[in-house]
Formats: sequence, C-alpha cells, structure tokens
Amino acid sequence: MNIRRMRVVRKLVESSICILLFFMVACSNPKIEQVQYEDIYSGVEFKMPKVIEPDFPKYTVSILEYNAVSNGLELNTKAINDAINDVAENGGGTVVIPKGIWMTGPIVLQSNVNLCAEEGALVVFSPDKSQYPLIESSFEGLNTVRCQAPIYGLNLENIAITGKGIFDGSGGAWRHVKKDKVSPSKWEELVASGGVVSESKEEWYPSASYKKGVETSDMNVPVKYDNKEDYNDIKDFLRPVMVNLVKCNKVLIDGPVFQNSPAWNIHPLMCENLTVRNIVVRNPWYSQNGDGIDIESCKNSVLYNSSFDVGDDAICIKSGKNKDGRERGMPNENLIVKNCIVYHGHGGVTVGSEMSGGVKNLHVSGCTFIGTDVGLRFKSTRGRGGIVENIYISDISMIDIPTNAISFNMYYGGLSVSEMLSQKSTKEETLVCEITEETPQFKNISIRNISCKGANQAIYLQGLPEMNLKNVSLENIDIKAKKGLTCIDVDGIEINNLNLKVDVKPALEFVNTKNAKITGLILPDFLESSIAIKGKETENFSINMISKVAKENVLILDDTVDENSIELTVN
Repeated sequence: MNIRRMRVVRKLVESSICILLFFMVACSNPKIEQVQYEDIYSGVEFKMPKVIEPDFPKYTVSILEYNAVSNGLELNTKAINDAINDVAENGGGTVVIPKGIWMTGPIVLQSNVNLCAEEGALVVFSPDKSQYPLIESSFEGLNTVRCQAPIYGLNLENIAITGKGIFDGSGGAWRHVKKDKVSPSKWEELVASGGVVSESKEEWYPSASYKKGVETSDMNVPVKYDNKEDYNDIKDFLRPVMVNLVKCNKVLIDGPVFQNSPAWNIHPLMCENLTVRNIVVRNPWYSQNGDGIDIESCKNSVLYNSSFDVGDDAICIKSGKNKDGRERGMPNENLIVKNCIVYHGHGGVTVGSEMSGGVKNLHVSGCTFIGTDVGLRFKSTRGRGGIVENIYISDISMIDIPTNAISFNMYYGGLSVSEMLSQKSTKEETLVCEITEETPQFKNISIRNISCKGANQAIYLQGLPEMNLKNVSLENIDIKAKKGLTCIDVDGIEINNLNLKVDVKPALEFVNTKNAKITGLILPDFLESSIAIKGKETENFSINMISKVAKENVLILDDTVDENSIELTVN
C-alpha cells in the first residue's frame, strides 16, 4: 500500500489514533498557542502598522509518516522535506518533528507551512558540507555565494517555525577559532583534530580550503569569481547562516531554541510582517560571526520575549553594505524590540555596520544586557552611505559591560570594541571628507531611562566631521563606569538628568560639539575639572549642573573654544 493510500485509511480512523490527536493539539495553528503580549505596540513613538501573522489550516503531518528515523545517525533530509511538500500540496498546515534526535541536511520551507519541532525534539544539521550546495546569497550585506542555509526559504508567503524543540547547526564543523578565545586544552583538542593552523599560530581553520577563503576575502566575504563553480575551491569557508528567510511575507518564529550555527543564527532578509518571539538563541562565546538574529532590510517586524547568549552581536539591525546595499535600496523599517535578555555578545542591540540601505523607525525597550561587550551599539564607516533615523531606546538595564554601555562609532573597521581597544585602534580623526552618497548619516536618536552598573565607559558618541551625529537626546541616564561621556562631532545634543559615577576625570569630554543643552547633570562632588570642552567647531553650549563644586573649577576649555559660546550654571 503506497503512502497516499495509507493516509486515506488513516483519516477514516483518526479519532482512534492518539498520537495524531497529540500532534494536532500540540502543533496545530500556532495562533492558538501564542503568548499574547498586550503592550507590544504601546509606547511606540512612530506610526507602526500591526504585523500580520501567518495562519494555517489544521492539516498535520508527522515526519514519522515519511519513515524518519530518530537515532541521531541516519539522515532524515528526504523525510522532512517530503512532509513539507505534502503539506504544501494539500493547501498548507503543520509539519511535526516529534521528540527525538533527528539528523538532517538542509530543510527547504514552502509557503503555508508551519514547521513545528515539539518539546524534546533535537534537530541536528549534518556536519557533512557536501549536503549544502552553493547558492547565490547575501552575507555581511554583500551579494555573494554561500552554502545553502540549513533552514532556507525564498519568496514564500505564510510560514512559521514553532514548537519548543531545538535546532542545532553543528557549527563547530564550520567555524575557525581564535586561540585567545578558548582554553589551552580546547586549543590543543582543536589542533589535534586536524585542520590548519595559521602562520601566526593564533588561529585554527577547519581545512586548507577554509584558510584559502580567509586569505582571499574581505571581512568574511570572498572576492567575486566569474562563475559559481570557482567558489568550490573555498567552499569550506562559505559557511551558511542557520536560518535564512529571503523575501518572505507573514513569517512567524515562535518558541524553539536555535544554537551552534555555522555563521549567523537567524537571518530574515527583505521580509515583511515578521514576528519573532519566545525563542532562545545561543552559541559558544568564541564562535566567529556567531550573531544571534540579523534582521536585514525588513519591513514591519516585532521581536520580543526572547533571550540570546552568543559569540558576536546578539540583536542586529542591518540593510546591506556599500554599493550593494545602496542599490538594493531597502531600509530596515518599522521594528519593535521588547523584553529581550542578552547574556553575552559583542553588542546587546546593534545597528550596522551594514546599514547602506538605511534604518528608520526602531523602538527598543525593556531589555537587559548582562556582560555584553557593548550595550547599545551603533556602527558605520565612510563608504557605507545610508541614513539611520528615528531611533527610540528606553528602559534598558545593563551590568558588567567590558567596554561602552552606549557606543556610536563612525569609524568601524570590522572589529569588536574590545578588539579595537586592545589594538588601540579607536581614533578621533580630524580629516574632513567630501559628502557623497557614501557618507553615512545618523540622526534623530532618543535614549532614555538607562541604568548600567559597571562599564569601562558610560557613553561614547562619535560622528564624522563632515557629517555629525545629529539630534541626539539622552534622558534619565544612571551609569557607574570607569570613564564617563565622550562626545565628538555631534550637532544637537540634549542631555537631561545624567547621573555619572566615574573614576576618571574629566567625566564629560566634548570635542567639536555644537548646539548642546545639558540639564540636571549630576557628578561626584570631588570631581573638579569635570567637564572638558575642546575644538574650534564647538559652539552654543548650555550646561546646568547639580554639584557643590565651585563654578570656576568645573570647566576645562582649550584655546580653540570661544568662552562666550559656553553658558554654565551650577546649583
């Protein structure tokens, strides 16, 4: 009896089959199960359309019906994709991955399909790289060729990944490792396993093919070859993101754990009506490019009630890089991020550095960052272009931030902030360049109700001399850090109720800052010479400070500053 006839018989007696009833209760229409967040749109400062969620018929198929084997050894690629085809051909519904360990190659989603991994299901993607064909793709914001993602969808409508199962990308088979990020015993284990060690003896590569890819690439993207076949020589290097959803509409990701990805974990690209909630994303802290979620050039998205513990930036907002991003011309537009926790990552919430298509209308609130390299991280550089505007961040708690609690860096060079500090590559440049389409712009940024206990620096704001950061508002900020606030090439900054507990003076340093209004500034009373103002471009300063320090002892002005442009009152 063939599979189709078996299903007809099954439907006649489905009321007597308990396992089917269980599947339908556990993994049917996810709108029944979802945790409603009543306040997801409340307090949003811009006009935000309600995100449209997918909806599925009750038709349900288990991968067991296609002879999937849960021993963690046999490949179930065909069984899972056949189940997806079945559901798609029957008008949509749910594909169930039940409890067990399921080894598989790449899963290709289809429209109107909800892929539900039940609690207790562990889906392990095969480390055999031959399972993942080369496809035209986008990575680090550039058009390129990569290996197909373990979970892939292109031009789809009405799709979901749900349940409480785990998706594991077998990332250890793909990634290179830096010696200074692992223990000596782990390093010895990697070297003994094979692969290739760099000439500097500081990096381990999984293969010679991977090493060749590193040597012929710029920031993880290889040089462009004339045809796709030429990429086979460095295929090991072309590690995929784990979940890649491209040009999809009405997307729901609700519930699963995503871990151990080859590169980024989750990458929605040019999607619309994206809902992500109740997920756990984790990678080893040493995982190169092990981002949590990269929402790129998407429109109308919400992300909430999720946690991240990763090896790179955790929650990332992007829109393409340089010429490729500008030609795509799709900003990341209308995004709400609420109630998320980041335990580790280079940045808690990051905008850039690939932002050449622009980012506008971003609301982030109610998040907690624990030991992230940076808390709120904005990064770009000359050559990107793009406009980042209408950014609203509020009610953020941080603790034990190794570098900057809040960072705007327009000289980003592909390194984490901690790596830049170790290489002493942060800089205060005075070179003024011509403004072109390649000049990045950041403007209209509101950051309020921020608390941080422990950071190397509280706030670092650096624009470009030819294109200042514009219209930055900091309100109700309470930070304990080694160093205070640095503000370079900013035009239009309002600071209200800033409480800094710092060890190094000056607590505030302004360089070429224009149109600044500071009220309710609170600094430790023992910090004389607490505000330094420098630069010939500095003008129109108003400071109201709460302190017992005498007025004449507060300011440090360099010779280029016009004293008449500075107004200081001390209460």
